[in-house]
Amino acid sequence: MREGSGCVAELKDVKGIGPKSLSLLNKIGINTIEDLVTHYPFRYELLERNELGSTDDGEKIVIDGKVESIPILMRFKAGLNKMNFRLVTPSGVVGVSIFNRAFLKNQLSVGTGITVIGKLDKGKNVITASDIKMGVLTNKMKIEPVYHCTSGLTNKNMSTYINMALLMYGKDIPDYIPEEYREKYDFSNKKTSLNLIHNPSTPEKLKEVTIRLKYEELFQFMFKINYLKQQIKKEKTGLERKIDRDKLKKFMDKIPFELTKDQLNAVDEILKDLEAPNRMNRLLQGDVGSGKTIVAFIGMVANYLSGYQSALMAPTEILATQHYNNLVDFLKKTKINVALLTGSTSKKEKTTIYKGLKDGSINMVIGTHALIQDEVEYNNLGLVITDEQHRFGVHQRANLQNKGVKPDVLYMSATPIPRTYALTIYGDMDVSTIKERPKGRQKIDTYVKGTAEIKDVLQMMYDELKQKHQVYVIAPLIEESENSGDLTSVNELKDQMKLAFGERYKIDIVHGKMATGMKDIIMEQFKNNEVQILISTTVVEVGVDVPNATTMVIFDADRFGLSTLHQLRGRVGRGTSKSQCILISDSDTERLKIMEREDDGFVISEEDFKLRGHGDLFGTKQSGDMAFKIANVRSDYKILLQAKKDSKEYLLNKDTDNDELKIKLINSITKES
Repeated sequence: MREGSGCVAELKDVKGIGPKSLSLLNKIGINTIEDLVTHYPFRYELLERNELGSTDDGEKIVIDGKVESIPILMRFKAGLNKMNFRLVTPSGVVGVSIFNRAFLKNQLSVGTGITVIGKLDKGKNVITASDIKMGVLTNKMKIEPVYHCTSGLTNKNMSTYINMALLMYGKDIPDYIPEEYREKYDFSNKKTSLNLIHNPSTPEKLKEVTIRLKYEELFQFMFKINYLKQQIKKEKTGLERKIDRDKLKKFMDKIPFELTKDQLNAVDEILKDLEAPNRMNRLLQGDVGSGKTIVAFIGMVANYLSGYQSALMAPTEILATQHYNNLVDFLKKTKINVALLTGSTSKKEKTTIYKGLKDGSINMVIGTHALIQDEVEYNNLGLVITDEQHRFGVHQRANLQNKGVKPDVLYMSATPIPRTYALTIYGDMDVSTIKERPKGRQKIDTYVKGTAEIKDVLQMMYDELKQKHQVYVIAPLIEESENSGDLTSVNELKDQMKLAFGERYKIDIVHGKMATGMKDIIMEQFKNNEVQILISTTVVEVGVDVPNATTMVIFDADRFGLSTLHQLRGRVGRGTSKSQCILISDSDTERLKIMEREDDGFVISEEDFKLRGHGDLFGTKQSGDMAFKIANVRSDYKILLQAKKDSKEYLLNKDTDNDELKIKLINSITKES
């Protein structure tokens, strides 16, 4: 397990987990025993035993019994097979048929106890089974956990591995709730709670331990946030600086467009922070296309005029490169030296950049995680900016801050966060908000279309292509798989678009599994109008600005969260031409209706919280601090507030300074940072 977690055993030590299973578990992010036992079910099936006589014809039935006859297997064309056998139940004998479960034949020997789930045909006295579970129901009702798995790893495998790990190492799994709060809320211990969440005896017990485990996860999270806030308060003294306001004004006067009132207010707030004796800790949030980046650039120039270096960290190479190109263009008539540092920067270039940052000849650097590598040393880093800050974990942001001597810190986010939640999670930060659109930026028309209206959609695309404009097409999947259902894949869409538009327009695809270099090449070609139709997954949610792209078409739009849809829509409307977003779905969901009528990202973020919770709003897949396994910021907000209060109380209580748990919690944060 991870250092300091309390269990020295490794995942491979769990009985039954071999090299293949280990590889599959790693594939879905399970790398330690603690990861395994906290891989919580995402839903539960309630199995309630029926009687043959009390179940209506065609109704679902859950019944257990013993296999009475040797199963007969019949094979058909196209890989189909069907298995028939008789089952003796407490309420009589019944026939069972099940399709495509040939692998169960050897397990279904005569006399074996099983539970059958399916539909009863009373006339034929046959159950057409959808599932067969080994073993009989010990009670009239059973709550069956269902886990997220991967190909080659079944739900039964996962349940077996988790329960074996709990049996072997359950007592070593650390409990992150201090004893005083366990007693206060009458919480069961960690091992008992884990056993019950994976093997619930009753719905009431399940609810009880779920609340306990949510509290623990939120307590850990809020302890980390409160600790980091405490450390920032201890470091009140910031850099001493004096900004030459006259030089900055001359620079701003040369900007070829007029800044909005919100942008000017944000600039003023940042300048005051930079000159104040305290360290800046500010969140700059704004809607898609509201002009946050230019505000950050002005802050970097102000920082330069006061004699310090600036570093801006972006989550992707595409975004870092875009920022770099824009900044270079922004500073073209100055002597300010700017560098770009990413994972794909050549070794020779990296050596030169490392030297320039160390000796101070490089004034500003933009990059990805490469900015926080051990080899990077700064001469006098005075301003740290992280873009799309929710995509970085707390420790990643802290690593960049620690590269300088008390640098000022600015976080940027294009995902507006509802004020209530921002105050809870980012309560230590000052917040600058940009709501006003830059002049000339038009509203994007949004339409919801069903799949039967695809001809209309293609015509709308063709009308824009004829005007030399470009089109984004978004699919939820890279390729079709057994579990994809009716979801549209990138490759399928490419075939459809080629069929519709032939050779008249260049069509290409981009997705997250591509090599970064190839992805960047295609994005650059799209930017240069060498590609007219770009088919992609949500990888373009944060990407290069293409002012000539005027149409965004999103297939299976009901599968995306509101904030993701809004971010995707924000990829168009970057130029002066009227733009449109077409949401294709046969599900008339409230989410899509909101998208049709709303274009304010702050309103949309509130609605997304109501519909989905924190989910994709905070980018949980990328974020180190919001990737909760069982808690949900919105639905568990009351628990979050209590955990915030308790964790702060525990942190500030001097009597607990020598607690083993408190030391462990603090050590885990400082190791991350």
